[in-house]
Amino acid sequence: MLIAIISFILVLSLVVLVHEFGHFFAARRARVPVYEFSIGFPFSPKIVTLFRHRETEFTLRLLPLGGFVSFSGEGDEEAAKLFSSSRTSRALIMSGGSLFNILFAFLLFVPAFMAGEGMPLFSAVITSMQMVWTVISETGHLFINLFSNQAGMENLSGPVGIAALAGQAASGGWINLLLFTGFLSLSLGIMNLIPFPGLDGGQLFMLLIETVRNKPIGARTHQIINLAGIMLFILLSLFVTWHDITKLVS
Repeated sequence: MLIAIISFILVLSLVVLVHEFGHFFAARRARVPVYEFSIGFPFSPKIVTLFRHRETEFTLRLLPLGGFVSFSGEGDEEAAKLFSSSRTSRALIMSGGSLFNILFAFLLFVPAFMAGEGMPLFSAVITSMQMVWTVISETGHLFINLFSNQAGMENLSGPVGIAALAGQAASGGWINLLLFTGFLSLSLGIMNLIPFPGLDGGQLFMLLIETVRNKPIGARTHQIINLAGIMLFILLSLFVTWHDITKLVS
């Protein structure tokens, strides 16, 4: 059980940090200020500032699970510089995390196939590309069926289910753990592109609405929609976690 918990924390933190670095990288390229890049759960207290680069504080939070980037600073509560950037820049910043997760998964699959299957580099690259596309398409079909009531909630896993899988992957050797990390990174990247409030896909959908109506959505409206989405996401996570526990107990 301890191996499962440690593996879960390390793997999930890694893929979340890759995701947040994607947002950070895209923001820096678009010259949009990032005021904090944090290692740790967003709502946990800040322990220490590791270092500062330009306007960005790189910090460590109390709960070492995941991470986040902040586009709001002192007196800049509405992240005005992000919302005042071009729509193209905002789209790249919003999708940067998912794109980095997908790329990271691909980079993990290549050595895993080379070491585990004995593939030459070129074959491993092709197989990894096919694997990424297969997971993307199958995940898309899963959510389409889920929202059309053609698939049940048994196809989803929460933190408890992921922790159990992480423990199994860790006990199966570094190649299995590498593949599991790649699949988790890929899943995180795809899920964040779903047009659901509070997710990156929801931000992209609101940006699409702005483009169609040629009129910006106010920062206050963004906050309300995102808050509602986060609350719904928490409820869904609690339900899926309860479902995971009942499966493990049974």
